[in-house]
Amino acid sequence: EWLTISRIQDVEGGSIKFAGIFSDISERKKAEERIRNLAYFDVLTGLPNRRLFNDRLSMAINSAKRHHQHLAILFLDLDLFKRINDTLGHSVGDRVLEEMSNRLKICMRDADTVSRMGGDEFTILMSEVQEVEDAVRLARRIIESIREPFLIEDRELFITTSIGISVFPEDGDSPEVLVKNADIAMYRAKDLGRNSYQLYTPQMNAKSFERLAMENEMRKAIERGEFILNYQVKMNLDTGGIAGAEALVRWKHPDLGLVPPADFIPLAEDTGLIIPLGEWVLRAACQQNKAWQDRGLPPIRMAVNISPHQFNQADLVGRVRGILAETGLEPSFLELEVTESVLMEHMDIAAFMLNELRSLGVVTSIDDFGTGYSSLAYLKRIPIDALKIDASFMHEITTDEGDAEIVSAIIGLAHNLRLKVVAEGVETEEQIAFLRSHGCDEIQGYLVSRPVSAENFEQLFEQDLLFQPPGVRSRPAKRKK
Repeated sequence: EWLTISRIQDVEGGSIKFAGIFSDISERKKAEERIRNLAYFDVLTGLPNRRLFNDRLSMAINSAKRHHQHLAILFLDLDLFKRINDTLGHSVGDRVLEEMSNRLKICMRDADTVSRMGGDEFTILMSEVQEVEDAVRLARRIIESIREPFLIEDRELFITTSIGISVFPEDGDSPEVLVKNADIAMYRAKDLGRNSYQLYTPQMNAKSFERLAMENEMRKAIERGEFILNYQVKMNLDTGGIAGAEALVRWKHPDLGLVPPADFIPLAEDTGLIIPLGEWVLRAACQQNKAWQDRGLPPIRMAVNISPHQFNQADLVGRVRGILAETGLEPSFLELEVTESVLMEHMDIAAFMLNELRSLGVVTSIDDFGTGYSSLAYLKRIPIDALKIDASFMHEITTDEGDAEIVSAIIGLAHNLRLKVVAEGVETEEQIAFLRSHGCDEIQGYLVSRPVSAENFEQLFEQDLLFQPPGVRSRPAKRKK
């Protein structure tokens, strides 16, 4: 309550009496508390927000300076969280963030502060750290905790996190620098494969600048038309003729020359640039295939890799339909390849998406088969047309009994499910003989042809790929030991 006392005077100025008024200010106090919460706490999770975290970090730094102590910052980001929002909706994404905050609080010490910085980014302040290993142990606990499945609306979601760690005073002496360096270390963890942690090192700053520069260059490259497609042939093992082609993107930078895909594809995935780049690849590949057909060349299937980000776009089917209509390519001459890991993340959604694509008449296949889950059960649930056996199984297929048995089993399994089998990474005649004897349908690899330009690919239509004249067939490069 709020008490207001007023003195009542007579006409000559003398006091007669006092009047007191009691006011109920409960609602006012509640409103002030709500304003305070909005200013300092995250609405969704109830955790401290960026502003409160920075205030506490500033105080912790001042205390650590006075007492010559260490403190640590952990910067966390959920790996590929955007897929959940894009495919399952923001309500499910919000539930994941709420559960994430609960798990973080369980992992931490009472004296630590965890905050939500925004989106799917969280920070943790560890004060009075005795050694760096304290922060490392916390990072490991968090990774193990997040790895456990999230049960959201009767769905099991498998999520991972990447963590960067910076330490005061070695890695900075201000809130801005410590958080920035922990952020840089987190991105390094993502670059190295996600689901891990990294301690900040000064060398990461240089890599961060390189990454930013590469991202800027990539954005310009899409506008300037610096990306090109090469095509690798798929050979029919029965006839020796061309069964199809796979479109492979290359970056022809005006100053750096040919940039390897390993240097720009992961960055494109992380920054979201894979969406416009992937759409360009799909359109260019369809245009090229239609151009070959218009020139009277035998019609073949054109295979295009679909990235995880693309596959999880709600309008992927509409985009594919639009590109097919725009280019005039019949759907049956387009093959979309997706990896096992993409399919297994949300199997029900993947099955629905693949059914929609197949309803267009598009061919679908699993790329790099054998490197992921390879569950017999999911193969029956996922509507696909072909399996591509990963190249890693080809290296010792004729000398390693284990690899030979795995490949033989995959071919048998696929054929029992009425799926076509393509073997990647074929580099020797002995590998071809093994694959043919076990009924493999198609092969792809340097023995048949390296990825080549559209002009050079056209020449392959006129050749028997099994019996090319000397000097035409590309020999495999020697492997580094």
